[in-house]
Order: sequence, then C-alpha cells, then structure tokens
Amino acid sequence: MKRFYITTPIYYVNAKPHLGHAYTTTVADSLSRFHRLMGEETYFLTGTDEHGDKIVQAAEANGQSPQEYVDTISGLFRDMWPNMNISNNDFIRTTEPRHVEVVQEILQKVYDSGDIYFGEYGGHYCFGCERFYTEKELVDGKCPDHQTVPEYIAEKNYFFKMSKYQDWLKEHILSNPDFIRPERYKNEVLSLLESGELEDLCISRPKSRLTWGIELPFDNDYVTYVWFDALINYLTALEYPQGDKFEKFWPNANHLVAKDILKPHAIFWPTMLKAAGIDPYQSLNVHGYWLVKDTKMSKSIGNVIEPLAMKDTYGLDPFRYFLLREMSFGQDASFSEDALVGRLNADLANDLGNLFSRTLSMTHKYFGGEIPRPDVEDIVDAEIKKLGQDAMKSFQDNFNDMKFSRALEGLWTLVRGLNKYIDATAPWTLFKEKNTERLSTVIYVLLENMRKIAVHVWPVMPDSAEKMLEQLGIAFDAEKVNLPKELEVWGLLESGETVSKTSNLFPRVDVPEPKPQDKNGNGKSKAKKSKKQEKKAEADAPATIEFEDFQKLDLRVGTVKEVEKHPDADRLLLVRVDTGDDELRQVVAGIADFFSPDDLLGKQVVVVCNLKPRKLRKQLSQGMILAVKSGDGLQLLTTTAEVVSGSKVS
Repeated sequence: MKRFYITTPIYYVNAKPHLGHAYTTTVADSLSRFHRLMGEETYFLTGTDEHGDKIVQAAEANGQSPQEYVDTISGLFRDMWPNMNISNNDFIRTTEPRHVEVVQEILQKVYDSGDIYFGEYGGHYCFGCERFYTEKELVDGKCPDHQTVPEYIAEKNYFFKMSKYQDWLKEHILSNPDFIRPERYKNEVLSLLESGELEDLCISRPKSRLTWGIELPFDNDYVTYVWFDALINYLTALEYPQGDKFEKFWPNANHLVAKDILKPHAIFWPTMLKAAGIDPYQSLNVHGYWLVKDTKMSKSIGNVIEPLAMKDTYGLDPFRYFLLREMSFGQDASFSEDALVGRLNADLANDLGNLFSRTLSMTHKYFGGEIPRPDVEDIVDAEIKKLGQDAMKSFQDNFNDMKFSRALEGLWTLVRGLNKYIDATAPWTLFKEKNTERLSTVIYVLLENMRKIAVHVWPVMPDSAEKMLEQLGIAFDAEKVNLPKELEVWGLLESGETVSKTSNLFPRVDVPEPKPQDKNGNGKSKAKKSKKQEKKAEADAPATIEFEDFQKLDLRVGTVKEVEKHPDADRLLLVRVDTGDDELRQVVAGIADFFSPDDLLGKQVVVVCNLKPRKLRKQLSQGMILAVKSGDGLQLLTTTAEVVSGSKVS
C-alpha cells in the first residue's frame, strides 16, 4: 500500500492562530483526506514550536512564565483545529519530553561524527527572526522581514558544518525535480546554493542570555538554536529512530510551509538529515501569503483575519472551499469578505447548490423521490459522462500536484455542465410529453454525476459532501471510496432508493454590514446619524399613499404555464403566466438563482399586470411577479388555495 505523510510547520506560539495558520492546516487536512480516497495510508502532523527568545519576551509581556505562556497559546491552536474539522493524527509540542529526547539524540550523533564544532562568531542578530544575518542578506542595514536594525553580537557558540553539504544538496535538488515545489522556490534555493556562500549554521545559544530551550547533550552551558530544535519534530512524531511509523511514513514525508520559512526547510533541514544519516524528505511544498488590501497580515497593522469568525459568519465548508479555490498555490492571494461572498454565491449557491436543489426537486415531482432506472443513453448523455471523466481526472491530477485552485475549477466544469445539461434536455418537457424512458435516463445521469462530485469534493468540504451523499440516499464511508476507480465505474446509485425532497446546503449570503464604531474604535449598538444622513433616510423611506393610489394597482393571481431561461442572462427567467387575458403574459423575472423552470410550472403567483411594459435584455416584460426575500432565499407570494387564473387581489 502506498503511504502519504503530510506535515504543517509547527506554529510558533508568540501569537494567536490567524488566517495563515488556518490556510496551511486546511490544505494539509484536505491533502490527507484526498490521499485516503486515493487508496493510500496517511499520517497527518501539526503542532507548536515553543522555544526561543521571542517566547520569553511574549511571556514577560503577559506576566507569565515561559511554560505558562506556551501552555496557553498552544492550547489555542490545539482547540481551534477540531472547530475547523481538521483530522490530524498527532499534535506535537517541542516542550514535550519525547521531542527533547530525540533532539538531544540527533545532536549527539552529529557531534560525534565531527559535524558540530565550537567556535567564536560575530554577526548581525535579529531577535524577531532569532537568527544571524550576513551583510549581504541585510536590506539597507535592516532585517528584510522585520525592517529593524539587527544587534551585532559576538559570542562563542557551537556550529553545524552546513557548508560541507552544499554541493550534495544542490545535486539532490537537481536530481529530484519535485523536491521543492512550486519551481520558483526551487530556483530561489538553487540560486543561493550556486552563489557558493552557504555558511555554517550556529546551532546554540549561551545560557547567559537564553535559558528557554533544549540543553545541548554535550555542553550544559548552552541551549539549542530554535530551528535545529523545531525541524526535528517531523521525526519525533514518527517515533524516530526505532518506531514502526518512522519506517512506514518517513520515505513518503511531504512538508507544507509558507514562503517565509523556505530557507530553514530547504537548506537547514536536508543538510541536518544528511549529517545524521537520515534520508531526506520526499517534497517541500511552499505557499504564498494571504494579503489584506495588498498588505501582509500583521498584528501591528491590525489586519489579522480570525478564522473562526469567518467560519461562524459564512459556515465552515464554504470558508474551506474559498481558501483552496481562491489562492493559486505558491502565489500570494488577497483576502476580502466581498471575494468570499462572491465565490460562495457563484460557485456554491448558484452552481452546486442549484444543481442539487433542481435535480432532487425533479426526482420527487416526476418519480416520487425514487431514483429511476435509466433507459438507453443518447449522445448528449455520453457527452456529459465524458465531460465528467475529464473533470474528475483534472481534479485528481491537479490536487495531487498541489494545484488546488485548478483542481476545483476542473471539477466545476462538470457542475456547470450538468446545469446546462438540464436546460438542454428539458426534463419538464419530457414529463409533459410523457416520455418516461428518456426522462428516467436524464434524471439518473444527473444523480450519478452528483454522487461523483460529492465524493471528489469531500477532501475540501467534508461535512457538506457527506450531506450531499445523504441527500442521495448514501451513507459516506471513506474506506469504501476509491477516486481513481470513479473514472471507470458508472451506475453505483441503486434504482429505487429514495432521495431527499429538497436541498439548501449553500444559501446565498450578503456581506454583513460593519458594526458602527466610536472614536476609540469600539463597536456601538447604534451610530448617531448626521443631518444629511437623516434627510437621506427620510427620502428613502416609503411614502404614505391614499387608498385611491392602491386601487390603481392591477394585482392578479396567475398560473405559470411556460418557463424558460433568458437566452442572454443567467439570472433571468422568461415566465409566461395565465392572468385571465386572451394570451399568456410574459414576465422577465430575476429569480433564476432561486427557482428552476421546473419549480415554477403550475404555480400560482401574484402579478402586477398594469406595470408599464419594458424590455429586459431584449425580452419584453409585461408585469412583475411579487416575492418576499427571506433568510432562506426568496419566497413567492401566492394564495392559500387554488383560485381561477386572473382573480383580482383586493
């Protein structure tokens, strides 16, 4: 059996978890779930990095000891992941005894081999990065990340002979094209190695200035440099060196990191492994930053996005979907609630949600809710099945290559294709013509493809996918799903099984209005309006009318006889209503996001009949259908019992 080991970086506990942490961990979770469905045994690790100068400073600022402080912040990370539906197998902390033991064992091994030596060094030390910088690495004399002038420190320390492995590492990267992905980061590392300026790595800190760390096993006056300590967590969790998990999963180790920690993972870590006699990991996968208004998130700027707030506002699965769909892996991406709402409404509500709602509704209307037995397939059925195979293959290949946005876009070609398939096959017409054999095939083709979409989207939106399958009458079991086989098999839905009557997994949403704030930035229950705002509010308020004005309205109850999509506008329907006139009255209604043509046929609606006719996208509209906007979408005004078409509302 193939195996897959995925790790997030262990997160530094000098601050609370934010959007960047949520993204990396959600990607890792989705990858772990995906590889399970690909038939592989998986192991998923996350955790917290808890040593170093910055931890001591943060603890002092909070009036706590370092141990008290890391216990608190590590707990925030550990507690957040179940709320994000993260399925990690282990959560590791670098303060745990099991980790201290492995770090000291590897340090002793490398020291005994002669690759660690004692020396004196003077350099520019950034406390924010907890590392020394060379003159060439500084930008205008400042740390490139923190934009602060480092402190020059000269002291005696222990050094790892990292430069000894420079040529080996370069050759390994060139011989293994997927060792660092995407390619832009591989080229960045190769450029650094080809400069020939790789220095030895200072791997200790004297206890005279830092005691919060893992003590060196060969000198109790020093603690371990935080990176030499932290990176080893990936081995600790696998019970290195004798554990079964190490033997099973380390040859298939895949690290997931943000671009700001590329160098420690791409250079420090593989050379440390080589010196310790351990094979290098399989791949390092590097993503960009989430930006807010084109600026990197920062506590000092105050633009940090809290993941649980987004989850509580928009739902967990839509939030997870947005994270993977919006960012092209490896590049930076901009976060905004407008973008999140736009993606949710377009992809989930309009495309996927509408597909499920329409198809389940038709299954109940035409077959009493039972999955029909398909008849002979037509050419249009073969075409949509081929589109489905291509879409699923694209999803699987791209997801495997860490191209998540492209994978989901590929899968959505099937979602959109099925919505077009409904319009092309017009099930409502087949029903009217009593063409049951053809109608059975169309509905089955839709339902079976919906099943395939649900199992493919499970790694990204697990709860929603399981609800989709439940609506199709299927209990989800990850152990019984095999994505590669989905490219070949057809007809796993059993005819005669009952599907749900309705589906409202992804209702449309609006961006919530920001809370008004006072001069101190605190939310207030009600903001005081200016005179200009008050006048505008008065102007916008509905005017009082006389009864005679109301009598001018020609409101009638009509029966919907024909419905079709507007040829030039996805959100408009051409609804032809019997309102008691000699001919059907056509109303161009902007309700396609909420109702399919099939939903409206035969319904009685209230129509404003004396509204001045006008053309909407070249189609004449002769009135307005009245509706009420609600939290669940849109509700049509109708009567409590059927009345004669054309009856006046009074």
